Amino acid sequence: MLDKTLSPASFEQRIYEGWEAAGAFGARPDSAAEPFTIMIPPPNVTGSLHIGHALTFTIQDTLIRWRRMQGRDALWQPGTDHAGIATQMVVERLLASQGIDRRDIGREKFLEHVWEWKAQSGGNITRQLRRLGASLDWPRERFTMDAGLSEAVREVFVTLHEQGLIYRDKRLVNWDPKFQTAISDLEVENREMKGSLWHLRYPVEDEPGRFLVVATTRPETMLGDTAVAVHPEDERFRDLVGKFVILPLTGRRVPVVADEYSDPEKGSGAVKITPAHDFNDFDVGKRHGLAMPSVLDAHGAVWLAEIEGDLRAVEGVADPEFVRSLAGQDRFAARKAIIAELERLELLEKTEPHNNAVPHGDRSGVPIEPRLTMQWYCDAATLAKPAIEAVETGRTEFVPKHFENVFFSWMRDIQPWCVSRQLWWGHQIPAWYAPDGSVFVARTEEEALAQARAKLGGDVTLERDPDVLDTWFSSALWPFSTLGWPNKTPELDKYYPGDVLVTGWDIIFFWVARMMMMGHHFMGDVPFKTVYIHGLVRDEKGQKMSKSKGNVIDPLELVESFGTDALRFTIASLATPGRDVKLGQRTVEVYRSFGTKLWNAARFCEMNGIAPDAGFDPSKVQTPLARWILDAANTAIAEATAALDAYRIDDYASACYRFVWNSFCDLFLEFAKPALNGPDGAEKVEVKGVAQHVLGTILRLLHPVMPYVTEELWDRFGYGPEFSLIGESWPQPVAVPGAEEARAELGWVVRLVNEVRAVRGEMNVPPSVTVPLLFSGATPETLARAERWIDAIRRLGRATEVRALEGEPPKGAQVVVDEATVLLPLAEVIDLDAERARLMKEKVKSEAEAQKTAAKLANADFVARAKPEVVEENRERLAAHQAEAARLTAALSRIGG
Repeated sequence: MLDKTLSPASFEQRIYEGWEAAGAFGARPDSAAEPFTIMIPPPNVTGSLHIGHALTFTIQDTLIRWRRMQGRDALWQPGTDHAGIATQMVVERLLASQGIDRRDIGREKFLEHVWEWKAQSGGNITRQLRRLGASLDWPRERFTMDAGLSEAVREVFVTLHEQGLIYRDKRLVNWDPKFQTAISDLEVENREMKGSLWHLRYPVEDEPGRFLVVATTRPETMLGDTAVAVHPEDERFRDLVGKFVILPLTGRRVPVVADEYSDPEKGSGAVKITPAHDFNDFDVGKRHGLAMPSVLDAHGAVWLAEIEGDLRAVEGVADPEFVRSLAGQDRFAARKAIIAELERLELLEKTEPHNNAVPHGDRSGVPIEPRLTMQWYCDAATLAKPAIEAVETGRTEFVPKHFENVFFSWMRDIQPWCVSRQLWWGHQIPAWYAPDGSVFVARTEEEALAQARAKLGGDVTLERDPDVLDTWFSSALWPFSTLGWPNKTPELDKYYPGDVLVTGWDIIFFWVARMMMMGHHFMGDVPFKTVYIHGLVRDEKGQKMSKSKGNVIDPLELVESFGTDALRFTIASLATPGRDVKLGQRTVEVYRSFGTKLWNAARFCEMNGIAPDAGFDPSKVQTPLARWILDAANTAIAEATAALDAYRIDDYASACYRFVWNSFCDLFLEFAKPALNGPDGAEKVEVKGVAQHVLGTILRLLHPVMPYVTEELWDRFGYGPEFSLIGESWPQPVAVPGAEEARAELGWVVRLVNEVRAVRGEMNVPPSVTVPLLFSGATPETLARAERWIDAIRRLGRATEVRALEGEPPKGAQVVVDEATVLLPLAEVIDLDAERARLMKEKVKSEAEAQKTAAKLANADFVARAKPEVVEENRERLAAHQAEAARLTAALSRIGG
């Protein structure tokens, strides 16, 4: 017998271990079944399960379980990413707590510590994914630094270098002064900071008393200025184009250039150009052939080696000794000194408060510096062309489709991809340097030595490049490297290309696009046919989760409190493609009641002797009730299947919810009680048969999103052997004789009950109060139908009787069901005038709130300035107020208000 209370903790771990032990998650490369492949977005090996993981992995697991039930050979490829900078940071901190610095122990010993840490702590995220119910093919788990994937990385790097698509170049990168490495744009976060805008006066050469004023938020970089830019059509400065200004402090002559980068409407209209310390300035510098001296070192301290030769004294403008005194100073200390000196020289025109978005390293927490360094680059523009064409021709489709525009905007303006990082943990670049500076790129050191002998005519000592590859480089190969490439494997033949990639919009460029570029280049085909883009998880108010706000949700805490299925079903219900998910504990608590409802319904069936019946034939049912619930199940199956086909996980959850809660639990089981409580006979046998059939259908229908409770009920009822639901077939519609008549019969009863319930709810009629239902204008057929279902109408509609109205209609409420008007004589049980006043007061309040919210949304300034989530919240609030006002208007009309 099922327990009275649903207790997920009593069976979740047991069931998951049973599935895993039985190999229920495994793909079968040797089977003839059509494949269905999802590649896991590999979580960082340093990571722990967060609510964003819960979203993406719930969606993926729902899809993979569904396709598995449809008979597809489903591969959900598991694995983790080595997370270069994050892992190095974790291990460095661990060593620092023991008084060890990685530079003291050297690279080889440090990497031993990293591998040791990985063996002990690196599996945390995969254990947590198991708690979420993720049915990944665990024996196939890969790691981006394992031997096979490392071989793939070397092969790709060397091949691209041989093809001229990987090369070394000196360009600007995002430089993290704390970690001493280049980092990707994804590892940079802009933080709004209060600062200043300093207006500096640059003397015009040979025009005493004339200055060109530039504004800057980073005066320390002025030491590296090599030009001042003005707009070509700015009349104020036209006579200065081609002339020179004297750079304060250094005395360097720098030209005034005409460039459209300068905005005449912004600041003074003149812009200082520091090509080695600003990405926009770098582009201006290239256009005008400007020098690009660096003035900050790897630590963010002033470095003068590249400008020492340019320093000259200019009375009242420049003092080389002052500049030399800045050498080695931290950038922010130097900033203060420079401002003080400019003020002393009367070259600081004014200082304004200025809020500025300052880029910071997301892990180091320090402001990053654009820095000119020699790095390895990949020719992304060439690799991007086939990927762009694949989306243009529909070989890869985005869901929702508008995210294709995000993809195109990045890909059609793609820049060279900096693939090198100055770290120790990662794939070390397979390049070796000879004493004369020659570079040899090879798969092994032996190959590099052979290349060096062939070129240099003898044996030389080679030194390997100390840098490692960007983490995104190895993850770009994930769809084929995990399947055994560069070796020819059965998995590669069968599971590439994959079917769908599930991910967030924020890594379309960093991961999705790069997988498409590498996949097409090395495999000759796209890595996946569909890219499903989900939103971000926010709190219940639509705010981004952050530790500082205290609104971060731990999915494992929700699992502990409400069970895995409750969290998964909540996520699925809210997962509208492309839209952010507003999630809170209260929402999960509400959806937990859905699992409880299912459990209680199953327990009711069990208590009434309903059990699996292999001989039940749904095509032979005779009663309208049996035909109606089978027809409703067919509709639910069709809706759920269509929703999953369209990647509408939210619509799938809604279809299941409506059918299970409303049709099966609230209506069918109530309608079935007279037969179940009545004498034995054909009707009772049929009701029991259809109940067990539909319950089994429900368990299969819900299994992809609520795997635990459905498996537990399937096993306990004896529908199959233990842990077998995961391998059952997806439900199919069945032939239902007389479905149309049954739909009309029971549909009328359902409409009547729902209308009566709605009126009673609106009028606050207590459940204990019962009243007759009086029919006006009803046909004899309608009255006969009401009599046939009088037991159900009494229980569900809290009615004493159903009869035709005779004489004057009593005071109360009325509803219309088809041709009949149904009256509820409520004047005898409630104060109608008081209810009318209450409804009117609530209606006025709702209309006022709707008007206030509509006025706010009509304010263009509010819509432009407010955060998107605030605007969306107000739109939802307006729709809710309008819907409530409409409901109250309808309620008033029912009682003549």
